[in-house]
Amino acid sequence: MPTPTPHLWRGPRWALALLLAGLGTLGPFAIDTYLPAFTAIGGSLGATPVQMQQTLSSYLLAFAVTNLFHGAIADSFGRRPVVLAGLAAFALASVGCALADSIGALVFWRAVQGACAGAGMVVSRAIIRDLYAPADAQRVMSQVTIFFGIAPAVAPVLGGVMVGPLGWRSIFWLLAGIAVALALANARLLPETLPAAARQPFHPAHLLRGYAGLARNPRFLALVVASGVPFNGMFLYVLSAPAWLGGLLALEPTQFYWFFIASVSGIMAGAWWSGRLAGRLPPRRQVRWGFVIVGTASLVNVALNAMFAPNAAWAIAPVAVYSFGWSLLTPAVTLLVLDQAPERRGMASSMHSSIGSSANALVAGVLAPLVMHSALALAVASFALMAAGLVAWSWVKRQVTA
Repeated sequence: MPTPTPHLWRGPRWALALLLAGLGTLGPFAIDTYLPAFTAIGGSLGATPVQMQQTLSSYLLAFAVTNLFHGAIADSFGRRPVVLAGLAAFALASVGCALADSIGALVFWRAVQGACAGAGMVVSRAIIRDLYAPADAQRVMSQVTIFFGIAPAVAPVLGGVMVGPLGWRSIFWLLAGIAVALALANARLLPETLPAAARQPFHPAHLLRGYAGLARNPRFLALVVASGVPFNGMFLYVLSAPAWLGGLLALEPTQFYWFFIASVSGIMAGAWWSGRLAGRLPPRRQVRWGFVIVGTASLVNVALNAMFAPNAAWAIAPVAVYSFGWSLLTPAVTLLVLDQAPERRGMASSMHSSIGSSANALVAGVLAPLVMHSALALAVASFALMAAGLVAWSWVKRQVTA
């Protein structure tokens, strides 16, 4: 296993976490900021709702597919080149979106955006493990999650504020500016954490053997399921927010922020606590407590929705507690995923992210439309997603070093 190299980063760990959180947040931020502008974009470009949905679908599909390769390329050419190239391409694609004069052009440039957006997120995980031993890596991963949790709360509000006075194109100019700022910051501050001696040959046969090895590794796949699928138990409620909050809980759109504040607070609190426990509590025990929390929250959520009509006074709280539990367990499980392939951490991070993104897309496109109009169906579906992760963890937990 490659030796950690913490001396390469000379600043405080929180500064590294903030830099890497910016890389990881860029992809989700590019989704959340433009969603409030759907109507304005459709009217400006003469696009139907189905065509507008394609601007999101093309982004998500490209994001999921290319995430499979970012880390593998970083294993061969180093971390910095992939990060900087991804940011430059994302900035160019954002300019393309801002200048698009037809819905077809916007769909194309959104796909290019999605293809580049995951580079920073995938590679940043490998960078953390390159630099630090497990306990310190978990602390940094937790700090990244804290900063990462701010984006879902800020992005839609920012997009909604901008689209009225500045027009929908201003959102994409903003994204281009953010990408350029991140590129300049990383060019100046981010060290290369993968030494030349540890790089993998960039050869199709070699890469295919690496992918095949991970795909045949049951421990790796079980850990990916344990960390990625339970996230969708929370994400399902985010995807269903208009129908759940507005329809079932009878909240006004101006009141939706209560749900997002509660969920983001849960994510940030769980990540903070995970960092506090790093090095004090064995990762397996931390993951166990995380699953105890998400499991209990899921059971309570199902029971309440089975017995009572949905009410905002209690319906948001179980989801917020679930968010806390997920955020408590996920930094530890993510590091275990990377350590299944210590010589190919970039590739492991790529497959982890690609599988997770594919699961997110399935939940968004298939599961959420089926259950979003029933509070009990939402609760049961969330419980089932949590249970899938729990079963995977129960099987693999004695087979990993933790």
